[in-house]
Amino acid sequence: MRLFHAAARTHASFDDEHVIAYAGLEPVMRLAERCDLGGLVDEHVAIADQLGVNAAAKISSIVAGMAAGADSIADLDALRHGGMDKLLAGIRAPSTLGSFLRCLKWGNVRQIEKVSRMLLARLVAHTPLLPSANVLAFLDLDSMQKRTYGYAKQGSGFGHTKIQGKSVLVRGLNVLASTLSTPLAAPVITGTRLRGGKANSARGAESFMAESISTARAAGATGILLVRGDSAFYTGAVIAACRRAGAHFSITAKMDPKIKAAIAAIDQGAWQAIEYPDAIWDEQAGCWVSDAEIAETRYTAFASKKGQAVTARLIVRRVKRLNPQASSGQDELFSVYRHHAVFTDSPFHLVQAEEQHRDHAIVEQVFADLSCGPLAHLPSGDFAANAAWLTCAAITHNLLRATGCLAGPVHAKARGATLRRRLIAVPARLARHGRGHITLHLPQHWRWQQAWMNVFDAVHDPPPARAA
Repeated sequence: MRLFHAAARTHASFDDEHVIAYAGLEPVMRLAERCDLGGLVDEHVAIADQLGVNAAAKISSIVAGMAAGADSIADLDALRHGGMDKLLAGIRAPSTLGSFLRCLKWGNVRQIEKVSRMLLARLVAHTPLLPSANVLAFLDLDSMQKRTYGYAKQGSGFGHTKIQGKSVLVRGLNVLASTLSTPLAAPVITGTRLRGGKANSARGAESFMAESISTARAAGATGILLVRGDSAFYTGAVIAACRRAGAHFSITAKMDPKIKAAIAAIDQGAWQAIEYPDAIWDEQAGCWVSDAEIAETRYTAFASKKGQAVTARLIVRRVKRLNPQASSGQDELFSVYRHHAVFTDSPFHLVQAEEQHRDHAIVEQVFADLSCGPLAHLPSGDFAANAAWLTCAAITHNLLRATGCLAGPVHAKARGATLRRRLIAVPARLARHGRGHITLHLPQHWRWQQAWMNVFDAVHDPPPARAA
């Protein structure tokens, strides 16, 4: 490939007021409008500060900017170009949006979180976002230490995180999140909560889990709901919250002496070999693992805590610990294993229950998606502003996920960056004609034209009639 014109004959000018860079925002924000995002904000968000007026327009501007790829307050200015003011009404300047975020209190953040939860239920009603959720759904709980720089961020502190398999202390803010998925659907975010950087992973997890289960039920997860989490959430309070809400749990158990004793008591004949369909990376051993053995036993956890004892299944996976000197001829005298235990009341059989728990890692894909998008930065020094930014990022994630489901099966599980590149960042020229009509003229031979039109046609059809 080479340039067709010589440099001396090539010119550029930013002077076309009818061109837009993000034509995909039209169907995306049309979907948000159909689900009444603005109405939910007007109904549930009450801001006392005068900078909080027109909250619906401002939150919608932030969500639209994030959908276009903004990861800072300044990047929200990408909405104000060309003919965007002819496509979207009420776009606010970044300075206005920054002042709006900084005027919020923690109570306002909780109100915006409620809007996010209610919007998810409406997205499920308008799009095929969570197929088969009424049969089986997975609710994953996890936390992430989001790195910050400098000392101006309120609440920032040093917390543990893993980088390349090593646990290190990182200065930042702690993000607690829950995601909902099904065997056929990519995960959507059911809840977020920003915490101080020094916060323990399980801090506030009991109430957060109860709230997330309620959100999952409202989003159509009326069948078997399995809550999955790592060992940071292996507490009696979290498991009790799951049981009170009628959900099953599958939590990685901490390898304390009681767990080790229970594993040692498992009969050798009870172990059955399994083979992973794809090799997985073992961080402790620093190598790929392609086979293992599993077994289960009954176990009573938290027996020393009054009223919190729980008896359920203890599923254990063991993998041989490789001898690093085997290549030099020093063979093993006896087998040594590394064990991974899961405490669960899953109704599924052993192999299926263990495999489903390993799929808990899907929540890390959501964190990666957010970190490559609107959560690349926590843009403000104000804690409540960053918490509201996190919630808006969750709204945007779910909105893009619903858009991908309308585009087709390929985009239904695509990452946010892929959706932005293929469906959002599509240039177009606006043409207005008689009686308020507008036409978007998009590039000819766009590789994902059909997917884009699938979304456009779906959100411009008359909405389904609601029952009286």
